[in-house]
Amino acid sequence: MIEGAVVSRWFGVSRMVLWAALTLVSAALALAAPRLPAEAGAKPDFSTVQTAAAAKALVAKGKLVPILLFPAEFGGEAIPENMIYITPGAAAARELLIGTLTRLIKEGSIDKMEVEPSYKGRSFIPTAIRMKAWHSSKPGSFEPTIRVW
Repeated sequence: MIEGAVVSRWFGVSRMVLWAALTLVSAALALAAPRLPAEAGAKPDFSTVQTAAAAKALVAKGKLVPILLFPAEFGGEAIPENMIYITPGAAAARELLIGTLTRLIKEGSIDKMEVEPSYKGRSFIPTAIRMKAWHSSKPGSFEPTIRVW
């Protein structure tokens, strides 16, 4: 019993040390991050962008980027029905997510995927993109959501 108590105490201490280290690293990264001007921190509102032409005009200004909703890396086709427009920040998050999904496919953890955009009102720009990836013969799923605006 004493040995078990020592082991239990050791794991508790190691978890606390790990938590503290992760907290310190997170704080250091947050302090090192470049600060944006106040107006850059404001959330964009694309509720008035209701056509592809309006979205393309924002692409020309650098406010939006075109992407394939279902990624080409996983068989998505470059057809109008699969083309959407999102913010550059959301596109960067999507690229990181595609890297994670690629790794999960190589590991054999997933073999199916759905991608579903969410819209606000009549906006042509999705507010979010939900991806759901799973394996057809294994339990569990990976369901990240990319916030666009």
